[in-house]
Amino acid sequence: MNIESNKAVTLSYTLKNDEGTILDKADANEPFVYLHGNHGIIPGLEKTLEGKTKGDAFTVSIEPAEAYGEYNEDMKQEVPKDMFGDMDDSQLFPGAQFHAETNQGMQVISIAAVGEETVTIDGNHPMAGMNLNFEGTVDDIRDATEEELAHGHVHTAGGCGHDHSHD
Repeated sequence: MNIESNKAVTLSYTLKNDEGTILDKADANEPFVYLHGNHGIIPGLEKTLEGKTKGDAFTVSIEPAEAYGEYNEDMKQEVPKDMFGDMDDSQLFPGAQFHAETNQGMQVISIAAVGEETVTIDGNHPMAGMNLNFEGTVDDIRDATEEELAHGHVHTAGGCGHDHSHD
């Protein structure tokens, strides 16, 4: 079976930046499983995996344009600290991340800096502007279930982890 749209794919990989720092890892104990052709992974990796079969190894360097995009300074913004409500100051530190509703929908926002009265937030993906270097193996490929296709993502043994009753 080859990787193509609507296949559930299981991967093991190591992801490094250009300096060789490990950014992410998936292995047999905690594999990465996704639904191919449904925008569940970055475009450059999906293109690399298209047509591969179980057991195939892959090594690829993906530029920002095919990953999380270039870093955009305009996505940094200084906001009043009181926008964080009753959040304790110990939770407001550079690198802290939180989910926020933006004009582009729900996004992960990072704190870039904390001042006395303001917090600088950064809407760029933490890996924006980076080349992403993957080395991995295709561990499994199977047909996605009707439910997975309807939901647009793969379900694990315990379901998909959230409620679709409102869909």
